[in-house]
Amino acid sequence: MGVGRFAFTPILPMMQVDAGLSIAAGAWLASANYLGTLIGALAATAVRVPIQPAVRGGLVTIGLATLAMGLERRVPAWIALRLIAGIATGWVLPFASAWALERLAPLRRPLLNAAVFAGFGVGIAAAGGVCIVLMHGRASSAQAWLSLGLVSLAATAVVWRSFVGRDVRSEASRRTGTGRWDTDAMLLVACYGSFGFGYIVPATFLPVMARAAIDDPSVFGWAWPVFGVTAAASTFAAAGLSRSLGNRRLWSLGHVVMAVGLVLPVIRPGIGSIMRRARRRRGCPRAQPPVTACMIVITSPDFTGRSRLGSQRVLSSLWKHST
Repeated sequence: MGVGRFAFTPILPMMQVDAGLSIAAGAWLASANYLGTLIGALAATAVRVPIQPAVRGGLVTIGLATLAMGLERRVPAWIALRLIAGIATGWVLPFASAWALERLAPLRRPLLNAAVFAGFGVGIAAAGGVCIVLMHGRASSAQAWLSLGLVSLAATAVVWRSFVGRDVRSEASRRTGTGRWDTDAMLLVACYGSFGFGYIVPATFLPVMARAAIDDPSVFGWAWPVFGVTAAASTFAAAGLSRSLGNRRLWSLGHVVMAVGLVLPVIRPGIGSIMRRARRRRGCPRAQPPVTACMIVITSPDFTGRSRLGSQRVLSSLWKHST
């Protein structure tokens, strides 16, 4: 899913160079993907299907749509393919997350829940890492799309058998209509909408911003892998912080810190602001974690009150409104 939604971000600077893609055209590709995510999440809320074919079909669609991006050269076709990948991503997340969390709940181990959502950051980091290697090898953006498509399909093959042999439809999917939408639920969705509006600019254009500051792949290329690594690590940090701060305070703090991270590059333009406030590692540039860490912390269902609305339903609703 990290590939389905965010593979475009690290490849965008490559497409600017070898495909002549403009920022405006890139924004259309990104918007199509986010619209698709909205559609997919709405469908996951409304359609009652077993999780087994739902997850499998969505993951295969993500891989094939990503692969097809490397075989096309027309912007309209790219827009259509990113839309398809977005639909599949928005569709898979509520089903896969609800399935995993319901099976982890009896174990009462918060770090296992954190691991579920760390996968998103791992996918982001993997996509960025692949692009760094390809840029050093002077590969094209088409080759990057093909590589990430193959990586995505390989990951799908690894988890394929996890859903074999039984109907793994969740309890949440069987009682989709039992949640009650009151004022608190609507305010929660509104908060997620504002969060989505805030994080989506760096989530789309962070490597482009870094490249504008310094045109060296060995520097700007690290912006996206660090984005993913920080996002993955944040889920484990949040599992510990929630015990001392409480879910609501941590969730609110996440929004504030993310806002600060968004403002920093505006106040102080340059690679330093983009890559600020993280530890150095083997001479790599510094990370910019406020947006990335808070993005995953805020979307973790441990901070959504899912028990009141039902896990699959609330995940679908919050996911679609954050797009």
